[in-house]
Amino acid sequence: MKLIVGLGNPGPKYAGTRHNAGFDVIDELAEQLGAELTETRHKGIYGIARKGTEKVILLKPLTYMNLSGESISEVMRYYDIDKEDVIVVYDDLDLPQGKIRLRQKGSAGGHNGIKSTIAHLGTDQFKRVRVGIGRPDGPIKVVDYVLGKFSEDERIKMDEAVKKSAAACLSAVDNAFIDVMNEFNQ
Repeated sequence: MKLIVGLGNPGPKYAGTRHNAGFDVIDELAEQLGAELTETRHKGIYGIARKGTEKVILLKPLTYMNLSGESISEVMRYYDIDKEDVIVVYDDLDLPQGKIRLRQKGSAGGHNGIKSTIAHLGTDQFKRVRVGIGRPDGPIKVVDYVLGKFSEDERIKMDEAVKKSAAACLSAVDNAFIDVMNEFNQ
């Protein structure tokens, strides 16, 4: 069983914001796999899909970004999922908008959702798909930027990144993550 987690903030206020890129990827995966995110337990909303013979849990933590690790660790314990079978998808200010980057481990890089995940899992050794949102131009505060919505042109670029991130996640269900990294980190 695999667990793919998209980080974001719950509620309509945050829908379509830069900080919810992870939620957007989970929505794309749910659509592609025909999964319904209807289970509301373990401080999140999730659904279970199948890709071939593999069960895949698609999770959106409902704890708000800064406490994402609570939901992730609860789902992992309940379903007895090893950290090797977890992929966390999240927005990244340090990547140009629309780029994606896969990593097998690493620091939080200032991302509070990843800080929480590392704290609750007790390790930084888990797979990640980082979705670039770029940094703000001008004097806008980072918090206002990440909680802001995309312009029309930005949304087009992000929709492509969401589809590419979903494809990377699906590939990682069947293939070694190092091979998926080699394919998608270009």
